Amino acid sequence: MHPVPSVLGVLTVLTTVDSAEAAGALARAAVESRLAACAQISGPVTTVYHWKDALETSQEWEVLFKTTTAAYPALEARLTAGHPYDTPEIIATPVVQGSADYLAWVAQEVTAG
Repeated sequence: MHPVPSVLGVLTVLTTVDSAEAAGALARAAVESRLAACAQISGPVTTVYHWKDALETSQEWEVLFKTTTAAYPALEARLTAGHPYDTPEIIATPVVQGSADYLAWVAQEVTAG
């Protein structure tokens, strides 16, 4: 399934991982390869979810990437390949409004894909 297209061509993409180190590795790989203009790491956060018929609670780190709709498929592939989870959360949200200068910067920095 493809993300909903952004009128502005910019997306935020969220994933979560089980350590600050894994978050940093995903963030660096995406930005170094120009699949994201930047990545913000937040955490730890507490996550409650069902997994394999059990209620789980764990600490995770969120990584929020700023990218373009054109680069999204390659970013998703990179995140999936480098992700420590069997079923990673990878959610893209279209940016519907924003600072023109910032959005232009994102578009300029994201050159892969």
